[in-house]
Amino acid sequence: MLEATPLTEGWILHHEGEALPASVPGCVHTDLLAAGVIPDPFLGLGETEVAWVGRREWTYETQLAATNGHEQTDLVFDGLDTAAEIRLDGRLLGRTRNMHRSYRFDVTGLGGRLSVRFGSAYAEAEAVRGKLGERPAAYAEPYQYIRKMACSFGWDWGPTLVTAGIWRPVRLERWSTARVARVRPLVTVEDGVGRVELHVDVERSRVEAELSVEATVGGVRARARIDGTRGVVRLDVPDVRLWWPRGYGEQPLYDVELTLLHEDRALDGWRRRIGFRTVELDRRPDAHGSGFTFVVNGERLFARGVNWIPDDVFPSRIGRDRYRERLRQAADAGVDLVRVWGGGIYESEDFYDACDEFGLLVWQDFPFACAAYPEEQPLRGEVEAEARENVVRLMPHPSLVLWNGNNENLWGFRDWGWEERLAGDSWGEGYYLGVLPRVVAELDPTRPYAAGSPWSGSWDRHPNDPAYGTHHSWEVWNREDYAEYRANVPRFVAEFGWQGPPAYATLRRALPGEKLASDSPGMLHHQKADDGNGKLERGLARHFAVPEGDFDRWHYLTQVNQARAVAAGIEHWRSHWPVCAGTVVWQLNDCWPVTSWAAIDGDGREKPLYHELRRVYADRLLTLQVRGSSLVLAAVNQSAEEWSGALTLRRMSVEGGVIGSSRVSFTAGRRSVADVGVPRELEPVGPKEFLVADADADGLRALYFPVPDLEVPYPRPEFEVEIVPGGIEVRAHTLVRDLLLQADRLDPAARAERGLVTLLPGERVTIGVRGWQTPDAEKARSALYCMETGR
Repeated sequence: MLEATPLTEGWILHHEGEALPASVPGCVHTDLLAAGVIPDPFLGLGETEVAWVGRREWTYETQLAATNGHEQTDLVFDGLDTAAEIRLDGRLLGRTRNMHRSYRFDVTGLGGRLSVRFGSAYAEAEAVRGKLGERPAAYAEPYQYIRKMACSFGWDWGPTLVTAGIWRPVRLERWSTARVARVRPLVTVEDGVGRVELHVDVERSRVEAELSVEATVGGVRARARIDGTRGVVRLDVPDVRLWWPRGYGEQPLYDVELTLLHEDRALDGWRRRIGFRTVELDRRPDAHGSGFTFVVNGERLFARGVNWIPDDVFPSRIGRDRYRERLRQAADAGVDLVRVWGGGIYESEDFYDACDEFGLLVWQDFPFACAAYPEEQPLRGEVEAEARENVVRLMPHPSLVLWNGNNENLWGFRDWGWEERLAGDSWGEGYYLGVLPRVVAELDPTRPYAAGSPWSGSWDRHPNDPAYGTHHSWEVWNREDYAEYRANVPRFVAEFGWQGPPAYATLRRALPGEKLASDSPGMLHHQKADDGNGKLERGLARHFAVPEGDFDRWHYLTQVNQARAVAAGIEHWRSHWPVCAGTVVWQLNDCWPVTSWAAIDGDGREKPLYHELRRVYADRLLTLQVRGSSLVLAAVNQSAEEWSGALTLRRMSVEGGVIGSSRVSFTAGRRSVADVGVPRELEPVGPKEFLVADADADGLRALYFPVPDLEVPYPRPEFEVEIVPGGIEVRAHTLVRDLLLQADRLDPAARAERGLVTLLPGERVTIGVRGWQTPDAEKARSALYCMETGR
């Protein structure tokens, strides 16, 4: 039987004549940090102090013992970042230039000093650029000339920390006769019967040996012969339980076990978990253009999505527990789709395993983002090789529902001046409309492929046409008020978002000793977006008086504005289901402490946006929307059951008086939206009035203020705070708008279990708090923020 031995111990990293202890998997930055050679690049201005690391060559070494007892021994690297030369006792085993691939070298009978020398990714990229010529990109760094995680060269939310190292596991594999080289599982289901076709490739050391494979799944066993180096074993499993996205059903998973045999002797094995489900992407033309609707097991769904970036700029530090924590946070927020963005990586099995278990659909970008990518060698062969490997690697996961060719490159060619600058040079179109769809069609015909995001499906239309396919909405953040989200109804909003700063405790850790201000040196350094603070403040000024010299108030208001902006978009677009079939918020997470569009900051703390996602991504949502010249209440019901009941509508003054009220009935069918007209006499007028809609049986509420907060004469907020088991209780004596407990101000480990809440006079709310060691009502009051007149 094949034997695998991890090679994790005894590695060293050479630096300035010293042999530093090295962690494998790991990277140069983390090893230098552990040795005290460099400062933490996440703290203060530390990023600038370590820029030299990405420009150097680095060598890792360990001792490799020669082994016997098997016919072949392979040295296997699951990931090398990126331009590497591998030698054993001076003998060249091979060279690599792709972070997204694995590598295997024959070291049968060999031993000695194993050396992995990494060239600078800059040097590799610049050499390719010199050979193939300049190509335009959104950023000046040369990330499109090397098959490496693009965002390690910096992004508008990420630091420039260009990594190198053995970033995924390495091991020795010893085997005889034959081994399993690749298994490509095609999983389908029809009429309650699940079919698994396992297409098996083997590598032989003995050509003449008769081989077979045996597989089991769901109590069914089958066997097939290997002809040459290939075979197919088919299994039909009756009465399979379907795998569903979260909120639509359960996520049953089946173990598949395959054994490679020679004369009934096991040589090697392959084990994975699969799920039975069907997935389609409905892109048919209709009266509104052409849609982009996911259909799982015949059920059409509005995708409640988030964009995912690498959770650490040093991805070797992300393990199973961290993946599960972050993805559990996503699921708990009502998310049912995670888009793995194209400037990052193909994530590890731990990521997709967690998505399988939590019922999170995965939209997987191929790693191309915001740049024109050359299509000549040496890149073209690398692109196809990595695509073939990763398509097959990720195929077992039922959560994976879409392969997407790139992020924003088709749009960039049309709108960002690329076409003229390229003057006919290749830029990636051949990948997105040629190589990648061909690879997916050949290897994984069970899943849909999209050429890019955004993409309208044809060059006959603008790539970012909201009426066709996927749409990215960035004009709002860049130039407009978030009220403009309501100006159109895209078929599928694959990117949109609004910035907000991280939690206070995250800033205090990342900027030690700094007097915090919106424009302090550390705050500006941890703001990577072009004119990011300017856009933050212009967006703030449309709704609030921008506080001068009051960081705490600025911090609260910018976080509120972020939550309000994203909620405005989602509420509007969800209310237009099924014309709009999904929103994918930019973004769920951060890779370091930074002011960004994330709902969860770089220290894993949940911003107010996160809690707002829990509200607007819930199965049932009430939202007050303007339709033409009228105000309507949209009851959005994404649950499997009909939703009916009574609504109470109250036109109120900000002083707390009820100007008028009404009770109306409503019924929203399963997976549908019902509009309820608001009587004209209940529509609020002017800055002193607002409308409250409450669903009696569900405790859901919608609010509508006809003017920006800047114009609302909020009363001086009055409320009482009391410590109760598990948290605090707040009792309001006045209108208290957007009350927020910043629990991390009480204790860096503390978390509040809810975000923004608006209380009417006489109402109370309990806010659960975890991780607070010494509860105190006065301290709690000091960490509570809400709207005030003129602020």
